[in-house]
Amino acid sequence: MAGDESEIALSKRDLREVTAFAAACAEVVLEVFEADRPDDSRPRDAVGAAWEFARGGERGKALRDTAWAALRAAKSADTAAAREAARAAMSAAGAAYLHPLAKATQVKHILGAGAHAAAAAELVAGHDPDVAAEHVGRAVRRATPVVVEVLKRFPAAPGGGGRVGELMRMLDAELRSLDLPE
Repeated sequence: MAGDESEIALSKRDLREVTAFAAACAEVVLEVFEADRPDDSRPRDAVGAAWEFARGGERGKALRDTAWAALRAAKSADTAAAREAARAAMSAAGAAYLHPLAKATQVKHILGAGAHAAAAAELVAGHDPDVAAEHVGRAVRRATPVVVEVLKRFPAAPGGGGRVGELMRMLDAELRSLDLPE
């Protein structure tokens, strides 16, 4: 679609706000990964790098490297919940790389950490969807008006993606329904 290729304005402030939101979402499930892999700091390092960028640091190789390292940590985890927690951390560091393209897939940079964190919590709770819904609700309350406004510049979250995709679409719909002051 031609509309999918249009460019969206994104400031460095926008990227920092989105990254702070993603880091806050991922941070709450770091202990899920650390219970599985107590000697592996890669997800925590990724969340730390995300916070550093959000607070004024540079968006460079170190940030990208921590995201890839968290993804490798996810692959080494023994439990599905720990894998999702590490993916939340990877998504937090990756949020800084939101591209200004009007593509639904870019929404993953904004909401991926929240969706993976909700999935991790759901798995820890024995696949309890109410726990995931509570995490989504907390993520909605965590979102700043800037995060919501940036999200609304993009198309709705894409289909697919299994349970994480469902949670992302739930988070997307709830954030888009907010009526924020202009």
